[in-house]
Amino acid sequence: MKGMETLISRGIIQSYFGKLEKSLELDAAVVGGGPSGIVAAYYLAKAGHRVLLLDRKLAPGGGMWGGAMMFNDIVVQEEALPIIEELQLRYRKHEKGTYILDSVHATAGLIYRATEAGATIFNCFSVEDVVYKQGRVGGVVVNWTPVLREGLHVDPLTFAARVVLDATGHDCEIAKTVARKNGVRLLTETGGVIGEMSMDAAEGERMTIENTKEIYPGLFVSGMAANGVSGSFRMGPIFGGMLLSGRKVAQLMHEALVSLAKD
Repeated sequence: MKGMETLISRGIIQSYFGKLEKSLELDAAVVGGGPSGIVAAYYLAKAGHRVLLLDRKLAPGGGMWGGAMMFNDIVVQEEALPIIEELQLRYRKHEKGTYILDSVHATAGLIYRATEAGATIFNCFSVEDVVYKQGRVGGVVVNWTPVLREGLHVDPLTFAARVVLDATGHDCEIAKTVARKNGVRLLTETGGVIGEMSMDAAEGERMTIENTKEIYPGLFVSGMAANGVSGSFRMGPIFGGMLLSGRKVAQLMHEALVSLAKD
């Protein structure tokens, strides 16, 4: 009689590799599991697209888990309330059109809603490059996070995706890689990644949404990556702009996917 240990291992291996195989060809790959990336994955999955979210950490959620200085509350503004209510996150009114959310509840809620909508999340994955064909980003090149951290020479695998989202936060990792390795110009004032400015919470929130866009064929940016790419402000533990950026980029990516389907 087979032991319970074998049954457990077989179940995990069969399930995981089935999930992995189904993700080899995607409509959208979201790189970075912060709030804008999770919200984008939610809306893309809700629209019926095959969506994979990749996060290098054990627990997706970006900087939202820790609130501010590990005070696990965050602030959102009035404009983001429709998203919060749609995702059924608890909140309470603060002042001057702002609201307080428990950061642990909110982050867990975002992850739950995205996966319930149909998005697949792989944690402990790092994206080290993109698939680049005929002047267009067409997927991501991945490896285990521990492999890259240890500097091991282990070749990667790839996920093909019709559109890719850089939601990697302050580092803008995917945008930097595309510009550096392929000698191309991004849709910014300089043609490259400009880098973020110091804190201006109100302006940073506004510009997060404005800078959310397609910066190269097949490559979109959201959240703090959007501000970093276009050279705008950071904003600290206010997250309404991140949620709104995620919703906006999902709509832009949906429109791009619909257009690609017609070609």
